[in-house]
Amino acid sequence: MKRSVQILWRLFFIGCGTVLLIFVAANFGLFGKMPSVQQLENPEADLASEIISADGVLMGKYYSENRSEVKYNEISPNVVHALIATEDERFYDHSGIDLQALGRVVFTVGTQGGGSTLTQQLAKMILGQGKGNVLVRGIQKLKEWIVAVKLERNFTKEEIIALYLNRAPWGNVYGIRNASRTYFQKEPIDLKIEEAAVLIGMLKGFIYEPIRHPKSALLRRNVVINQMALSKQKYLTQAQADQLKSKPLITSFKKIDENVGIAPYYRSALVSVLKQWCKSHNNPKTDEPYDLFRDGLKIYTTIDSRMQSYAERAVEEHMPVIQQKLNVFFKSKGDKLWEGHDNVIESAMKFTDRWKTMQEEGVDTAEIKKSFYVPVKMKIFSWWGNKSHEKDTIMTPFDSIKYHKQLLQTSFAAMDPKTGEIKAWVGGINYKWFKFDHVTASRQVGSTFKPLLYTLAVTDAGYTPQTYIPGGPLTLGGKTISTGGGTMAYCLAKSLNGAAWHLMAVIGVRRTIEFAQQCGIIAKLPPYPSIALGTAEIPMLQMLQAYTMFPNKGYNTPPVFFTRIEDKDGNLLYEFPISQSKEVIGETDAYTMVKLMQGVVEFGTARRINSYNIPVQKAGKTGTTNANTDGWFIGYTPELLAGTWVGCEDPFIPIYTSNSGGAEMSAPKWGLFMSNVYADKRLNYGKIPEFEQPAELKNNPIYAESNFANIANSGDSLDAEISNGGADDFLGADVADPMIDDKTKKDLKDTATKKKAPLKKVSDY
Repeated sequence: MKRSVQILWRLFFIGCGTVLLIFVAANFGLFGKMPSVQQLENPEADLASEIISADGVLMGKYYSENRSEVKYNEISPNVVHALIATEDERFYDHSGIDLQALGRVVFTVGTQGGGSTLTQQLAKMILGQGKGNVLVRGIQKLKEWIVAVKLERNFTKEEIIALYLNRAPWGNVYGIRNASRTYFQKEPIDLKIEEAAVLIGMLKGFIYEPIRHPKSALLRRNVVINQMALSKQKYLTQAQADQLKSKPLITSFKKIDENVGIAPYYRSALVSVLKQWCKSHNNPKTDEPYDLFRDGLKIYTTIDSRMQSYAERAVEEHMPVIQQKLNVFFKSKGDKLWEGHDNVIESAMKFTDRWKTMQEEGVDTAEIKKSFYVPVKMKIFSWWGNKSHEKDTIMTPFDSIKYHKQLLQTSFAAMDPKTGEIKAWVGGINYKWFKFDHVTASRQVGSTFKPLLYTLAVTDAGYTPQTYIPGGPLTLGGKTISTGGGTMAYCLAKSLNGAAWHLMAVIGVRRTIEFAQQCGIIAKLPPYPSIALGTAEIPMLQMLQAYTMFPNKGYNTPPVFFTRIEDKDGNLLYEFPISQSKEVIGETDAYTMVKLMQGVVEFGTARRINSYNIPVQKAGKTGTTNANTDGWFIGYTPELLAGTWVGCEDPFIPIYTSNSGGAEMSAPKWGLFMSNVYADKRLNYGKIPEFEQPAELKNNPIYAESNFANIANSGDSLDAEISNGGADDFLGADVADPMIDDKTKKDLKDTATKKKAPLKKVSDY
């Protein structure tokens, strides 16, 4: 054999060996991570996890790329035929790599189309490839061939088509189901030929998107229809194709917007809870922690979609009313209000897209600031005008920031006090405009804290509803309350601060904080007596948990967000324990507090609740903080507990100057919500119309309805005449002890160190 021939053979074998080594190296991940055999056996598209309400309604999704899987038999044959005719006519003839198509690419230098099969395209999507220079793409192609062959070995042709269509992107929409829903408001099985042709045509590029590029989309649709007629499978006759091509381009576009929908603030807050669960639970298919955004989990929540709609409706009805009142206040005092707070707006400027964009472009800081004082066309949030609450206007960005900060925000949450299940959750006035969730935010709670103090007076000091609490002058921060005394029932119903101050002196700060923690309040409480008047900043959820002990016969129940988690196939992965309640006070003491808080609704600061049609007994507590910056109401029936808060984003902005406090600012939302819930027979509330009285209290004259009314109205005629603020105003400012005058500090110290005096009844005075 000639030497030259030997060299050629050697080069041939070396070349073959080199190619083989490259394939082996690629297969074992030398050129980048390759899917494992296990992953290839389960190469589902990254699936969005679905959040489902307690009544079976899809609330929304968590996803990195929003996908929703369908099976092959849930896809119209029209889609499959259009796909094969356009993308891979010999799909049923090859085993992942089409040598004939590759040959055509080589001899025509790619002028007659590419050589990638559908299976290779699926492999490219699984690998996340497609960009790079010639060398990079060459290596990527090797990997795609390897994966394509493995896919063909592990799956049927129908399964490969389903996998492809579940992964394919339609612009920012992923998967055939979402594409079908977005552009035609249909499931994939219902797509007509011309509709399928539009969607398959879009796979060529987003320049064929029918909403932005209707002419290109129409031309591309007709190309796909033509291909279906010219295909060797003859999916269409030429006459059918011509008839279909003559039709106009028709879509029914509706964008999938996961920013809105059912309980968006709740879904946002739930993410952190679910991430923690995923970290501690492994997916058996990957032996790695579950991925909330890719594994297609089904999370069954406690939210009831109907109750959620009633909560949102209550916000929609009540917030514009009190916003109008605040706007009147701002017209006369708005500029003065902002004196000394320019830093608040400047700080907000730096979080705007305008600031960030100009900063990235290298614009000087001084010039960026100037741009905020130039009027421009913009959209602002407005309660009035249209359902979307958006208004076109001309305004400076500076004024826009101030305007939006002067809008009242709110939170509302409802839960089952026995099970802890959250039933409704509203974290703000509009999720699209204001993402911050006020249900989980900390704000000063005002007089809603007083029931915890009164509970200790009952459990630790033996107070009863008719125990007399003395009044007297109280000076805090230069403001003086000349408050009368009265029965315990009267003092709580009227929210007298002097009475709360007296109880704090009897019980002590340390014991109060310790009890609050036992009730589920984990927020840091300032170790000062002024917490009796609500200076502490506590999130709504923690306050609701603390209140569960009242309707729940002394048992405290933490909030429950979801009941169970399933995988995409419906297999149960986790089920929340039925009850997490623990007893913190006795049943008789809990009932005593229920009666006291009924007085708040029947005779006290929350009387307006009675104007709503709520056909069961109700109890609760209002709360207003210093300078009217926060308004609260937390109330309950025998079956349901709910709380609501109102305030501006920045706590130096007063809500308005009325003395009604939480009674006017928050309680109406509670009333609107409860009246709708109890009127909806589907929800099945109202079976327990009254709070259950413990047997040992049934013959106690204190709790007799006729007598209790007299007890709850027994107070001194001098009823909380306050020099500045309402009876529900804690007057203690942001700080505690430093704002208390020296005489009051001495009186508190003396009272706290004295031996408790014998308890007295009204008749003793």
